[in-house]
Amino acid sequence: MCDTAVALGNVTKDHQVYFAKNSDRDVNEAQYLEIVEAADYAAGEKVQCTYIEIPQAAHTYRVLLSKPYWMWGAEMGVNEKGVAIGNEAVFTRLKPGKEPGLIGMDILRLALERCASAEEALHIIIGLLQDFGQSGNCSVDHALYYHNSFLMADRTNAWVLETAGEQWAARKVKDFYTISNKITIGAEWDLASDDLVRIAIDKGWCKGRDDFHFANCYSDTIYSNFSQAAKRRSCSYAYLNDHAGEIDGFSMLDMLRTHHTGQSHWGTDRSLTEWTVCVHKGFGPVRASQSVASLVCRLSEAGDLHLATGTSAPCLSLFKPIWIETGLPENIGIKPGGQYDANSIWWQHELLHREVLKDFYTRSRMIRPGRDDFERKWMETALQNTKSSKQEKKEISDQAFHEAAALTQDWTEQVRLQKITRKNAPYYDYEWHKYNGKAKFPV
Repeated sequence: MCDTAVALGNVTKDHQVYFAKNSDRDVNEAQYLEIVEAADYAAGEKVQCTYIEIPQAAHTYRVLLSKPYWMWGAEMGVNEKGVAIGNEAVFTRLKPGKEPGLIGMDILRLALERCASAEEALHIIIGLLQDFGQSGNCSVDHALYYHNSFLMADRTNAWVLETAGEQWAARKVKDFYTISNKITIGAEWDLASDDLVRIAIDKGWCKGRDDFHFANCYSDTIYSNFSQAAKRRSCSYAYLNDHAGEIDGFSMLDMLRTHHTGQSHWGTDRSLTEWTVCVHKGFGPVRASQSVASLVCRLSEAGDLHLATGTSAPCLSLFKPIWIETGLPENIGIKPGGQYDANSIWWQHELLHREVLKDFYTRSRMIRPGRDDFERKWMETALQNTKSSKQEKKEISDQAFHEAAALTQDWTEQVRLQKITRKNAPYYDYEWHKYNGKAKFPV
């Protein structure tokens, strides 16, 4: 389960477009940052996606991806043309295909590699749906099948595309928009598949166009309700609405870190079912996901800037500056897997994350001042250097990642020395004990 948002320049403080996403996946499903270079291909060449091959494009653009370690596709990313895309799992009355095919993350990466604008991304995705559909297991270690929605933005515009099998509807974004794990488009859209309404009528979901509502007709309410997608989407949408005119990079970070539950002493173990925008794994099968990576993009004709965690739990992570043209920092670490690896920044951060979870309410507060100071320093430095040389930008990114690694290590040591003031519910600790054992995590 995930949350994705965009704010256009007419509602942001500096009149630039901001895109943000939390990627919510399984607890040990490490994610990593990758830059894929632009390339040219001969006619007839193929590209191997997660499960299937499809024809390759004549040219692909350079892209920055945040991706689960086991798949070809990505949860979110941005390309050299300033197009950012995030996808969401959506559950509909049309059963998702289980045969190996294109999964939503493959479609996202294919669009990023091939598009020069948000609108072009929209039509590329529609074309992929028409040619190949969407199907295949979307989990590395258990059965998980779903359809997808997409939020795509460029330096001036944004589109939302929501799908059910090969059926879809799309709206051009005005001001701002957020999506979660449910269909949000209702009776109005700018573009739609030819059979969208007819199928709903044939299946008895509505009587005609006058009472057709995409979300009401096509949604599978069980999965949408269990993930509290409406609540999370309402939270992110309300945040942008409340901050319209003042939205900036710090706003988007704050939104991704939201734990709005109404509980004054909220902790990660307090509920079996409570989902938040920054989601932490709970006990049992309901709150099954964890925010395992986050990305914020400032899209500007004067120069794009990207802020990525490369680590889980945005409330406990540091967003570091990256420029696509300069490449990833030298100390990014190795590609992770599903088990602990001290050479991966994702697993290095898990040492801090899983220590904080032992007393989340107290321990999470220990790092917040330093976290905010770090991000203020490096975001301001990055914005002041949008016109700097590639080498200067690379040095900034390298320094930020180096400082983030040192801070994470220091915080881990400090947190371990902090006395636990409130013990977790035993069933919650038992759940994490299982996942730590599976990951061969050094508890």
